Amino acid sequence: MAELHAYVLPGGYRLLVGRDVRGRDLLRHLLTETFLWAWVMVTALAIGGAWVVRGIFRRILTSIARTTSAIARGDIRQRMPIVGNEVDLVARTVNDMLDRIQRLMEGVKQVSNAIAHDLRTPITRARARLEDASLHAKTDEELHHAIDRAVADLDHITSVFEALLRIAQIEAGARRAAFETCNLVPPLHDVAELYEATAEERGLHLRVRLPEGLWTHGDARLIQQSVANLLDNAIKFSPADTVIMLEAQIKNGSILLRVADQGPGMAESELARASERFFRADTARNTPGSGLGLSLVQAIAQLHGGRLDLSNGHPGLIATLVLPSVAPPAASITQESFVPHHAVR
Repeated sequence: MAELHAYVLPGGYRLLVGRDVRGRDLLRHLLTETFLWAWVMVTALAIGGAWVVRGIFRRILTSIARTTSAIARGDIRQRMPIVGNEVDLVARTVNDMLDRIQRLMEGVKQVSNAIAHDLRTPITRARARLEDASLHAKTDEELHHAIDRAVADLDHITSVFEALLRIAQIEAGARRAAFETCNLVPPLHDVAELYEATAEERGLHLRVRLPEGLWTHGDARLIQQSVANLLDNAIKFSPADTVIMLEAQIKNGSILLRVADQGPGMAESELARASERFFRADTARNTPGSGLGLSLVQAIAQLHGGRLDLSNGHPGLIATLVLPSVAPPAASITQESFVPHHAVR
């Protein structure tokens, strides 16, 4: 197949020019066919890929729907599947949320059971005393004595509910609005000074060893109360003529506040449960208290992104409050004097 062109030249001559165009037509046909097949293959791959992706997402969504349905039916132990794709980010976030919900629900169940068990005794005792006084009190003095003892029982119940409310507020993060960069040394010295007199009355020696600066971002009054609870427990369980140590240090970007006593300590099996609400170790069965002090300390530590570690000192118990440390501000302002809160027993 050829393409011809004729040209008229001067003198009556004619010029005929031609070329073979079969190669060009073949190339055009080849390119057209190639593009057509490429389009067909791309379309087929796109449709097939979309079908595969649809199947994958359908299986993922079916698994998520199955899990959420089980959770909606009350099986809070179910978790979103981790399958190794981009959906895992959402699945892990949802699983973290479910973990927290499960912990909160278990805490509510534990508190409900503990309230039903631990508060039944003082309520029953107060009722029995008032009933006995109404039936058998012969003098005003006997009646007043019975009423005073019943009021003491009811005051104990009130203090327990106040402590529970305080713990709930802390766990809900309601106190984060008061967070600021603060030096813990002044409030720690204040609380140590307050409990030094109590320790001396019990024949105990309170030793304090603190650095010049312990800077953190948080609520200094809450941290002060947590240390007050730890000191109160140490004084309560320490035998006479022993030493209670309050010390602090900064290690690996964390503040370690440590209260150590020389009391009976705890069994190893009890250490993990010591911060549970209303938990009472065997050595504390005959000691006044509600079992909420360490629960409050744990809640305060977690509010600040820290934790409470308990270990046996052989003898005694070592309670370590771990809090994040921050750099002091450029111009440190002298801290105000803190008035310690009463410890939650």
